[in-house]
Amino acid sequence: MTVRILRGDCREVLKTLADESVHCVVTSPPYWGLRDYGHEGQLGLERTPYEYVENLVAVFEDVRRVLRADGTLWLNLGDCYATGAGKVGAHPGGGEQGSKWAGRPARGSTGPMTQPNRLPIEGLKPKDLVMIPARVALALQAAGWWVRQDLIWAKPNPMPESVRDRCTKAHEYLFLLSKSERYYFDAEAIAEPVTEATLKDRVDTGKVRPDRGFPGAPSAGNGRLGDKETRNKRSVWTVTTQPFKEAHFATFPPALIEPCILAGCPAGGVVLDPFGGAGTTGLVADRLGRHAILIELNPSYADMAQRRISGDSPLFAEVAA
Repeated sequence: MTVRILRGDCREVLKTLADESVHCVVTSPPYWGLRDYGHEGQLGLERTPYEYVENLVAVFEDVRRVLRADGTLWLNLGDCYATGAGKVGAHPGGGEQGSKWAGRPARGSTGPMTQPNRLPIEGLKPKDLVMIPARVALALQAAGWWVRQDLIWAKPNPMPESVRDRCTKAHEYLFLLSKSERYYFDAEAIAEPVTEATLKDRVDTGKVRPDRGFPGAPSAGNGRLGDKETRNKRSVWTVTTQPFKEAHFATFPPALIEPCILAGCPAGGVVLDPFGGAGTTGLVADRLGRHAILIELNPSYADMAQRRISGDSPLFAEVAA
């Protein structure tokens, strides 16, 4: 399959793609305030979460034009706390570590947080969860997207946190959105095996016969239900995070992307990731028999993705924007 890497700001590069030219979008935008990619005006370093949400809605308006009428968008987003400096300067987003914000309200105050040389962030108090994923999903819904499901990415190996007044965070959100009420979704491609306990319960209650299975179900060929019976995939996906040795930032685990592509893109179709990063979406799409288009702002990350994917696929092709 062909994987194309288009270098540049996705807000500009998306304009070069044809209307309704991709079947599925799988992406994880830069989290708010987490990292500086070295480009003026980059997404993720907005002064407030409201500006961040507004910018993402604008990006996904262009994504909606490029996406087919029956296409889906799978959007992964992480959250942050309105306490302390984040990973980048005075921006929040790095959790609860780091130096304190200048101008923070006195202990017990519910006034707005302030940042050095920045306006107060209306509505946020010290230690508030900013609720970035929910804000983005609601804004996209208001902009016309169908928010079909909020999926939970459960992490068995979360980053440790030295906090004593809340639980360690071990999940992120993955939203399934669509352009229309009806859309392509291959539920069978990501169906899960039915557990032995469930099979036994269904046999005991008469909902299934051990010699024939469900009404209309294919025979297991061995006189029993066997391992051909499946159930609809659940909304909590337990996926271990997997670092990529060349990347000094978090990357998509391939196991998180696989069901998105299998369910959202037909074989031979085109998957788009407007925030390509280390190229995991392209890598997985290629392995699953789909074409891919990746857009990446940072040249070093684009080079990294090219090396990674070209080593896995002889049909890799790069197109510079």
